[in-house]
Amino acid sequence: MADYTPYQKKIIDRYYRNFDAIKFQRLSELVTEIYLAEGKRRDRLWAQVAAHLKALEVPESRIEHLLSRRDASLLMPLLKELEARAG
Repeated sequence: MADYTPYQKKIIDRYYRNFDAIKFQRLSELVTEIYLAEGKRRDRLWAQVAAHLKALEVPESRIEHLLSRRDASLLMPLLKELEARAG
């Protein structure tokens, strides 16, 4: 593992301390993008949503349900739930 400067170590530490907030923010942005996207772009966005949900430790069965329905409106209650869980 490479040696990092104290400045780099602080940046890395802050990133991991705020990991959930970063993933939540990106997931919120993806929901907006899904509403506007069409075709293959929409499929790629859903794949990104699945990856972010896994990173946020959402149960696999729930992720599969969302991906099978591909309805962005189902993501909104989940976002509210994740926001409440984060604090």
